[in-house]
Amino acid sequence: MLEPEWEAKFEPNSFGFRIGRSAHDAIEAIFDSINKKSKWVLDADISKCFDMINHDYLLQKLKTSPTLGRVIKAWLKAGWVFEGNKEDSDFGTPQGSVISPLLANVALHGMENRMTQLAKSLRGNKFKNQSSLTFVRYADDFVCLHPDKEVIDKAKVILQEWLKEVGLEVSDRKTRVTHTSSGFDFLGFNIRQYKVGKHKSGKSRNGNRLGFKTLIMPSKDKTKKHYEKIADVISSHSSAPQKALVLRLNPIIRGWANYYSTGVSKATFAKLDHLIWQRMTRWCKRRHHNKSAKWVNAKYFRIINGRSWVFSDGIFSLTSHAEVPIVRHTKVKGNKSPYDGDLPYWAARLGKHPLLPVSVSKLFKSQNGKCNHCGLTFRDGDVWEIDHIIPRSLGGGNGYANLHLLHRHCHDTKTASDGSLRRTDDKGQIIEEPNEAKVSSSVLKTSGSRERVT
Repeated sequence: MLEPEWEAKFEPNSFGFRIGRSAHDAIEAIFDSINKKSKWVLDADISKCFDMINHDYLLQKLKTSPTLGRVIKAWLKAGWVFEGNKEDSDFGTPQGSVISPLLANVALHGMENRMTQLAKSLRGNKFKNQSSLTFVRYADDFVCLHPDKEVIDKAKVILQEWLKEVGLEVSDRKTRVTHTSSGFDFLGFNIRQYKVGKHKSGKSRNGNRLGFKTLIMPSKDKTKKHYEKIADVISSHSSAPQKALVLRLNPIIRGWANYYSTGVSKATFAKLDHLIWQRMTRWCKRRHHNKSAKWVNAKYFRIINGRSWVFSDGIFSLTSHAEVPIVRHTKVKGNKSPYDGDLPYWAARLGKHPLLPVSVSKLFKSQNGKCNHCGLTFRDGDVWEIDHIIPRSLGGGNGYANLHLLHRHCHDTKTASDGSLRRTDDKGQIIEEPNEAKVSSSVLKTSGSRERVT
């Protein structure tokens, strides 16, 4: 009840703990802000955000129904029990609960609007590029960007005053003012503008060379921690079978590489893969110190899909960071929300949607959002239905290879001409194929068998 309401209100550059938004959207928002211009940066963190939120401020801001308001208030004031001792909770929201991230976002809602007001107040005075003030927040971490340092200093003071009303304050230890040419870390990425020659320089919107290029890559700290984690796993599996080590490492490598696959990460990936290969060779030699290097290499390394020196037993192979392709992330549009009814947009963006059957989402994504019969793009308000390419009555299978997504009218046209078994009404008019000929789903179905999305 609360989430759909507040998703319609939340500010466009708020990305943390929100459905359909991610850290990559926040990074892309920063890139869009500084790609064509260098700026000063306020890189800040809110101290003890979940622990210190003012309950009265939060409840007043929610303005929900009296019944729900009483429930939330009782939940906030309930306290907790630890080792038999009950502790009261006079402020803050309990971490780990489902609703805490939403309430934290509600409490912090308005920060971007306050920065917009600051930008408007700059019009007509000595500051230039007033519209260049950008505010990006991910949960309790945020950055504010502007070409003038004086504006950033003023923004810092204003935000500190604004947060006092919420019962919060900016962490001095984690807050700093820097410049994009010096770089800063945000959400695990390092964002920096590097001076380059004219042949590598980025260009402004009017085609002039900027003299720098904006690069976003994994931060040194996160890269170091990732490698240390891998090293610890290898050390703790000194006597484990090769398969066990591979199965333990693969999710760690793949997950980290996927997160950073939207940045300029090829060099970092290659360096990590080389360091891991060195550790693996030492791991192998320690296990067989009395064997020759040739024997050890033949036992533990293979050539897989053209890649040499792959740590593999012939069945289970260690994945590499470099295997993960670098793909540019597309930022979510402004105030878009999964609750706004634009199913085509969210199905194409996420590959899934809370209101869509999984089968429909997969087919939508594989077809690039287009009907396989007429070739037109699915739009909001269209009715989509799953159809068998080769009817089951003619021997077609029920797997995804034999399924596609069609407009309802295209589905009816195809069904009338492809030899499918069809059900008719009393007047002999075709209604639809029988139940056994369609993918079953209990979500958003029409009468009968066809999956329908409106």
